[in-house]
Amino acid sequence: MPRVVALYRYPIKGFTPEVCDALTVLEEGRIAGDRALAFRFADSGLPESAWSKKYGFAVLVNAPGLAQLTACFNHDSQQLRVSNGDRVLAEAALDEGGRKRIAAAIERFVLSLPENPLSGHPEHLPLELIGDGITPRYQDSERGEITLHSRESLSALANALDDPKLSEVRFRSNISIEGVTAWEEQHWVGRTLRIGAIEFDVVRPKVRCLATHANPRTGERDAPVMQTLVRAFVQEQPTFAVALVTRGRGGAIRVGDEVIVT
Repeated sequence: MPRVVALYRYPIKGFTPEVCDALTVLEEGRIAGDRALAFRFADSGLPESAWSKKYGFAVLVNAPGLAQLTACFNHDSQQLRVSNGDRVLAEAALDEGGRKRIAAAIERFVLSLPENPLSGHPEHLPLELIGDGITPRYQDSERGEITLHSRESLSALANALDDPKLSEVRFRSNISIEGVTAWEEQHWVGRTLRIGAIEFDVVRPKVRCLATHANPRTGERDAPVMQTLVRAFVQEQPTFAVALVTRGRGGAIRVGDEVIVT
């Protein structure tokens, strides 16, 4: 029987994950506290409450070096600390002044990267730290799909890349499972999953972008993930993991929960 072996949420879009023993799935279908903050370009033209594509933000796809940073967000005190190794770049509450200090520190760091979306694009400046730190709204899909992959699929890809240490964090899924055959989850599209007491519809495979090429520790683009998925596994598009939406009921999912496919 497949089981959940790891759970992740990402308080800041494009930054480091929180490893969790349990996640709260809201009735709307998103993970509580997941992608609840983001560093948005000044010229995005969208209000803070609106969803937008990842290219309106400073994220791994356009600034892979962000993976070098560690973001720690206290969900109770609404305090954010961002560090680069032992050096704290910024630490502040999410009031107006704190947001500006944190955004300015991230802006300076991004501008120092050899690959970044700000150099030569003054219209993107200043970066803005948006989101209330509570409401999940900056997922890659407008309806806020939850993502799931199996470690068996991860192992198959690691073998194809000749990288036995390939980290699943590279793919930024919410749910990691074990107990299936490699790529089995891809065949669940159109079916229903039950994890704990929550039912999900598996709605689509996840097509990957250049963010997956970035090493989640160093930020270096060190693995041709997209090309390998297409060539080694005869995929039309580079696909890893699947997207889930809830069937109208929220609740908790936990490490160790069985995954039942119907």
